[in-house]
Amino acid sequence: MSRLGQINQTFKSIRIEIKAFLHRQKWKEALIFFFFVLLALGFWLLQSLQQEYEIDINIPVKYKNVPPDISFTETPPEAITVKVKDKGSVLLNYSFGRSFAPIEANMKDQPEKTGKLVINRKSIESDIKKQLIATTSLVSFEPQQIEVAYSKRIKKDIPVVFNGTIRTNAGFKISGDITITPHNISVYASDVVLDTLKEVKTVFTEIKKGNKTITRNVQLQKIDGTTFDPASVSVTVPIEEYTEKTLEIPVICTDLPPHYTLRTFPSVVKVSCSVPLSRFKNVSADDFEIRISFADLEQNVSGTLPLKLNKKPAGVDIATIAPDRIEFILEQTKSND
Repeated sequence: MSRLGQINQTFKSIRIEIKAFLHRQKWKEALIFFFFVLLALGFWLLQSLQQEYEIDINIPVKYKNVPPDISFTETPPEAITVKVKDKGSVLLNYSFGRSFAPIEANMKDQPEKTGKLVINRKSIESDIKKQLIATTSLVSFEPQQIEVAYSKRIKKDIPVVFNGTIRTNAGFKISGDITITPHNISVYASDVVLDTLKEVKTVFTEIKKGNKTITRNVQLQKIDGTTFDPASVSVTVPIEEYTEKTLEIPVICTDLPPHYTLRTFPSVVKVSCSVPLSRFKNVSADDFEIRISFADLEQNVSGTLPLKLNKKPAGVDIATIAPDRIEFILEQTKSND
């Protein structure tokens, strides 16, 4: 018998055994027993849901219109714990199907210069009852009053720096400085915190496959005990397509004494650079400089000197200098005196 035939025969045997098991009298009795157990459980659950219970629910507290130049001297409560009483079916709705609007603590409603934010018991109780079903009884709630002291903070303007990584597509590069608007933000904190705070970083931001200038609104990294105004900044990353440009740059010695003559071989070298497409026509040899000093010439005994670029325009990447070394002859001419 083939392997496939053996597998088919095995499955047939299993099906026959399962059918035989289900037709046994004991199995039928077990099913009937479990059916009545489930039925009894359902009746018990319905009966239980008609009885009254007490549960705790949490309603969040939202603090509105808090000026940036004040700070709470203690941590204000984030929620009110409410004990309610009702039928089990109603309480299930509170536990699983109902969301509660925050109880608002509005600083604009507070008397000026009191140094305390106070929300009284009557106001909290009114806000809670508005959200309860008519049949629900409010048993208790904690805290029964919100009373939080606050104090003034010092303001200081601090620069923002970009924190993140930027990756561009092939052929594209960052073509200038990353700009942050506003560059400086107002930071409110104690004098101890502000004395050590030199900069504020953005949250870590990752840019992938950049192929054009990108502007994003980025949040700032939170610092304990401080408030930022504004809490986010606009970050602009200039990205452009680059192309290669080759220029001929003369080799010059700016401090050569008048009674010396310098000959370099070659006198002009080729500089290959990557240039943004938008600036290709504007980049010229005048924007570059390869300079050697007289002191290096005098001290050199080999007759060759390595070259480096002393000046280049911003946003231009240098690929090669060819050749990267020159030969030279330094001659002292006779004085006319």
